[in-house]
Amino acid sequence: MTLRIDITGLPSEHVRFAASPLAELTAMLHALAEPGHHPQLADWAADVWAGLPPELVERLREAEFLWRSSQADFLLPARPRPTLAEELDDVDRIDDERYVTAALITTCGSSRVPFAASPLTDAAARERALDLAQARGARQEAFAERLLADPAAVRARVRGTLELCADAFFDAAWAGVAVRLATDLRVKNDLHKRQGLGAALASVSGAVALAPDGDCIVVDKLQDKATTADGTGVTFIPSVFGGPHLVVVHAPGWPPVVQYPVAEPGPSEPVSLETVTLRLDALSHPVRLRLLRTLARGPHTTGELAAAWELSLPEVSRHLAVMRRAGLLTARRDGRYVRHTLNVPDLTALGADLLAAVLR
Repeated sequence: MTLRIDITGLPSEHVRFAASPLAELTAMLHALAEPGHHPQLADWAADVWAGLPPELVERLREAEFLWRSSQADFLLPARPRPTLAEELDDVDRIDDERYVTAALITTCGSSRVPFAASPLTDAAARERALDLAQARGARQEAFAERLLADPAAVRARVRGTLELCADAFFDAAWAGVAVRLATDLRVKNDLHKRQGLGAALASVSGAVALAPDGDCIVVDKLQDKATTADGTGVTFIPSVFGGPHLVVVHAPGWPPVVQYPVAEPGPSEPVSLETVTLRLDALSHPVRLRLLRTLARGPHTTGELAAAWELSLPEVSRHLAVMRRAGLLTARRDGRYVRHTLNVPDLTALGADLLAAVLR
């Protein structure tokens, strides 16, 4: 499964790497709303929540649908600015229809499928939005109702909430974060300039690559989607608080934006979704689980495994081949015998790899 960004004919300079205060604040808000996704930030999140005034806590709760399960597209700028205030000014320039539709897609569901018509002007679209919001809870329903009744008031309140967050915790954190982001951007832009887009993308994440023909950016995500970078280009935004998520704006009408986590020192490369799927498939058969049980005790030949479980040699060979292709086993010749060994580290990491692929 992949998300593909068509960049056919796009000038190299239209693929940009830039830091965004608004996108980083959004990543922080997501980490506060979903601490289970970010165990490395648990202490930071606890400290922030403990220091927030009650009014801001309530305001964050009422609007958290804009950044909790997925981020509203207008919170990830295609044209990052130096300051949060400038980026919020750009959000203010978005017309009500685009803002409301983006907010409701995030609020009412995770399908990211646009409404057939504007919920502001079309009664059927409005009812659908309210039905979806109601199904997700009273807070979502109340937010959707207020947004549809008075978009200007809700937009002003959301901006006010983000400005209060700047005073409460973002400005202090941004000072240190900006240094790390600048360091990462120097590397990315230097690679882009000297070695080309493929090298720059490879340094973003093992889950991002340039297609062999150079006409498409491929992102390893748990979805099959496609979008096109028109004259506005593609923007890559680094994030200190965003990991492990690899967030992509791909809705029609919005320029593609990719927010990627800045790598920690000595990072491990993400395991591809294809590899995770192969390993899950390999473990889905009861016979293969029995063979793994024996291999967990040490290396075995095909004949030893067949004898232990009263299976035919061809049957065992087929199951071993599936597990080797998934990277769960290694085969090593010892004289006239071939011994199969369980790849314990990769099997141990499978749960973490699956979670990383889902959260990516």
